[in-house]
Amino acid sequence: MARYVGPKCRLCRREGEKLFLKGSRCFSEKCPIQKGNPVPGQHGASRRQRFSDYGRHLREKQKVKRIYGVLEAPFRKYFENAAKVKGVTGQVLLQSLERRLDNVLRRSFLALSISHGRQLVRQGKVTVNEKVVNIPSYQVSKGDVIKVSGVKSRPQENEKLPVWLTWDSAGNCIKILGLPERADIGQEINEQLIVEFYSR
Repeated sequence: MARYVGPKCRLCRREGEKLFLKGSRCFSEKCPIQKGNPVPGQHGASRRQRFSDYGRHLREKQKVKRIYGVLEAPFRKYFENAAKVKGVTGQVLLQSLERRLDNVLRRSFLALSISHGRQLVRQGKVTVNEKVVNIPSYQVSKGDVIKVSGVKSRPQENEKLPVWLTWDSAGNCIKILGLPERADIGQEINEQLIVEFYSR
């Protein structure tokens, strides 16, 4: 499985905003975005961020890919599948990405980040409806029950779950109440730019 193994903070610096790729570090004073670090590279501080239309479309696509930890080939496949479904293509695309198992673990605070969620899934510690699932891109559905074995973490009282997820304290599991809506995605994403990028 291909994946990005370079420095994650560099990705946030390149996009100029927090992508929350390193868990609790993103909320600490060590975060380079919080320190005001410029675009990576020798001349990052002196670069003027003037983007053409193509550049704006590209940056938005790259940002979403990095948020969900998806490389170009699978991301394009997500878009092609979303374009075939009846509805708004951009919203269907984000909904598919939100339903990835590694992302659900992050959203439910059972994993610190996307990469941590992927690691838990690959190690066989995650079950969906009492069956072990070791595919991070597995798409959850309404009514699914997700458990993580061997991990003591659980959502804290101050951690607010998205409305389409709920924590069952009796069963120590996450239940999928429905499909994520566009308003449930916390980060600022302009999905229309992605649609326009692939529609050129």
